[in-house]
Amino acid sequence: MTLTYGSSALRSSAANEYARNSVLSASPVRLLTMLYDRLMLDLARAAAAQEKGEWAEASEQLLHAQAILGELTASLKTDEWDGAEGLKSLYAYVMTALIQANIGRSIDRTRECVELLEPIRTAWHEAAESLPAQPATTGTGTLGVG
Repeated sequence: MTLTYGSSALRSSAANEYARNSVLSASPVRLLTMLYDRLMLDLARAAAAQEKGEWAEASEQLLHAQAILGELTASLKTDEWDGAEGLKSLYAYVMTALIQANIGRSIDRTRECVELLEPIRTAWHEAAESLPAQPATTGTGTLGVG
């Protein structure tokens, strides 16, 4: 006899609620690292789909990666951090490369994006670990990264 705990829709709803609460209760630094983690996951999934010739799946992942990159770009506070303009330029380059990876079905462009972004993801994680615990955001809609 197999025991099941609720319907699949209920489990999915609970998982979605958990994910939503994780985001709503995360500090600004944690939100940033979560975005980078998901961005890199999207790129890994896109590359895997491209290798298999699953172009619809690859496109979906690349489009989601572009949306995350747009959020990261919008969250940059160029008036508060000297490095923001350089990072903004890198994000613009990566955005173009993601579009080209999607339109041209180019796994090489997808891999290039991974190579450019992984060191930044690692650096943000290292920076986040060195900071004292921060309070959760209040749902302002911004990352509060400066």
